[in-house]
Amino acid sequence: MKFEISLFRFDCKSDYLPYYTPHFINIKEEKNLLDILNTLNKENKFSYSNNDSLCLCINGIYTSANITCEDLFKYFGTDIKIEPLSTRRVYLDLLIDDKDFQEKLSLFSDYLDEEDKRNYQSYKMYFYASNTLNFAKDYVGDAFLLIASDIIFKNSSLEKDILNICSQVEYGIEYHTSLKNRIYDFDLSIEDKINKLKNKLTLKKQRHQYKINKKLDFGDFEEVLEVKYNFANFNIAYFEGLKQDKQTKSLLDKTKANVLSLASLKSDLALDTFSSHPIFTYKIASSMMLDAFDNSADLLIVDDIKTFNLLDSNRKELEQYSGRDIILPILHKNEFSKLISGEFSSVRQNLSNHHINPELI
Repeated sequence: MKFEISLFRFDCKSDYLPYYTPHFINIKEEKNLLDILNTLNKENKFSYSNNDSLCLCINGIYTSANITCEDLFKYFGTDIKIEPLSTRRVYLDLLIDDKDFQEKLSLFSDYLDEEDKRNYQSYKMYFYASNTLNFAKDYVGDAFLLIASDIIFKNSSLEKDILNICSQVEYGIEYHTSLKNRIYDFDLSIEDKINKLKNKLTLKKQRHQYKINKKLDFGDFEEVLEVKYNFANFNIAYFEGLKQDKQTKSLLDKTKANVLSLASLKSDLALDTFSSHPIFTYKIASSMMLDAFDNSADLLIVDDIKTFNLLDSNRKELEQYSGRDIILPILHKNEFSKLISGEFSSVRQNLSNHHINPELI
């Protein structure tokens, strides 16, 4: 087994920008990622925490350095990019200043025992893996929410006090975005704990609503019986969000298009957050679209009307908060199906009512 590795390097005392050093390693005695780092370090010294608690970001996905070489190969392939938990907080190679993580725990200082403090440290990866931090840097963090849940579980008499602290945080639980597709081998019970805590809180209700294009009618999904338009030479981005749609995946398998593989296409767009924090949702959505566009996507495919309306009908707002034009056409999967089947006449009027007409027919 051979890996081609791009290793993140940065020294805050001397470097203006981070860079990556290339490495090639044939796995021999190495059992896990930490062993790989130790081997690389023998060849060319760099800074990292050589212990079992080390967590890193591999190809945009967060994981423990205990991941085996076999699982590393199965999930990430042979070409891997190794980065610290936070590229914003790095001060030397894979070492970060975690002051922002540590200081959040002080909000619960009157309620913590030694077990809570140890558990909080074990939740560090959940704190930095949250996509929310890329758009709300003062977010209290998922580790904070997990400790809140732990305290309440151990002592229900403290529930009122803990919920009061959670509700007073400016960037609190309403800014949570799912960790599901951001962490390798993610334990879904983590999301369950956070969602249960959210249900206990009485959050402020506001009534922001994004624009809806009432001229569009996507109709029912139709299976493709014969491929008449195969999208050869197209780069297609499929936004699958937190759960891949089998119908859309089947359509893509029938084409000859190049389907982009980007972590942002599996992100949580915070649609449930929109009513109270619309700008937050716009920023996440526009970032995803620009990632697809900057990676040469010709089209963006979505599964549902709600997502389509957010991305296409509210394009001016998305451009406003991203600071860039977003000229990426969007197709609903039902339109995509009809195009593949060659049913151009049935979809032509719908396409003309898009904010950006893909002009495929």
